[in-house]
Amino acid sequence: MSRVIHVFRQPERFVAGTVGEPGDRSFYLQAAEQARTVSVLLEKQQVSVLAERISALLAEVARRFGAEESTPAETADLDPLIVPLEEEFRVGTMGLGWDSDSRSIVVELLAVTEEEVDESVVLDDTEEGPDALRVFLSPVQARAFADRAELVVSAGRPPCPLCAEPLDAQGHVCVRLNGYRQRTTAGE
Repeated sequence: MSRVIHVFRQPERFVAGTVGEPGDRSFYLQAAEQARTVSVLLEKQQVSVLAERISALLAEVARRFGAEESTPAETADLDPLIVPLEEEFRVGTMGLGWDSDSRSIVVELLAVTEEEVDESVVLDDTEEGPDALRVFLSPVQARAFADRAELVVSAGRPPCPLCAEPLDAQGHVCVRLNGYRQRTTAGE
């Protein structure tokens, strides 16, 4: 079966979002253009890394080409994910680049596969390889995506101040405390 590449050249929306409660959330990226919507599932860490890399690429593009990096407040997309939410695939490999012709940041998300992904498949239209979602974003759209993605990631459980692992409502066994807990006794 040949590869399916979902291309969004002028997306009306490209956002990160979640389904579920903190500690049990599923993370999605969703692209929408006209009546077409594609949603892909990925890990929280992947969302965080993508937001960081987009921010770094925006800074580099602004430095080299003078492209706009700021985000007007009115471009912030705080709406929930579009439903029904149908996962197209789970993301394995992510690619990121700058297309100087369209002055766009290109995000490519490839499906998880059993085989190792050759980097030549990323941002390429070859017939062989994993399914992909390719989205072209203006610098303003890319900044809005990165800002929202950072909010989505940070909206989870707060980190432990000692080990940075997420704190659970049921309690937290911190590795930095080495299994010991401070004891309190009555009468002291």
